[in-house]
Amino acid sequence: MSVNATEHPALDVIQNRWSPYRFEPRVVEDEKILTCLEAARWAASSFNDQPWSWIIARRQDTVEFERMVGCLMEPNRGWAGHAGVLILTVTRNSFAYNKKPNRVALHDLGQAAAQLALQATALGLQVHQMAGVNLSLIRQEYGIPEGHEPQTGIAIGYPDSSDPVGELASELHRRETGPRQRRSLGEQVFGEKWGAQAEFVS
Repeated sequence: MSVNATEHPALDVIQNRWSPYRFEPRVVEDEKILTCLEAARWAASSFNDQPWSWIIARRQDTVEFERMVGCLMEPNRGWAGHAGVLILTVTRNSFAYNKKPNRVALHDLGQAAAQLALQATALGLQVHQMAGVNLSLIRQEYGIPEGHEPQTGIAIGYPDSSDPVGELASELHRRETGPRQRRSLGEQVFGEKWGAQAEFVS
């Protein structure tokens, strides 16, 4: 991993979080999994609706783990299959309290997933989130009911710090060790009108 200093002070777990492509093929302790899920459980959400759900497969549960690997798109199966835990995320489309559409359900899932990832970093783990999942297969395999939508995949585990062996491992290692780049605040933070950098942003 290439560690880049943030332009402004930020929490250590934010600076140390990254998305590995190579995991050690080892089990993640249940207590650590539960701690990550607890961190996610306390994420803010609109009307405290908590519209997210997690479907989880642990590495040691071989049949269920391989079943979940099969729900990933082909490019993700090889590397994610080494993780200690796989998660599929699901959102509920409507608010529980009034059944009206929840247009920010994905936003709230993102907050929960971010807190999960930062907690994982604090525990010596890392998380790699994936858009590359087979949504229709997930719905079929896990019986996702109407009013709920499968969304993404998450791999959790211990990063593999060994020297890469083989062409694929070398390519994944190259991706991991490249510079961590982010758009500048000036490109993201506007003031008086769209596209006008906020005055206080240098």
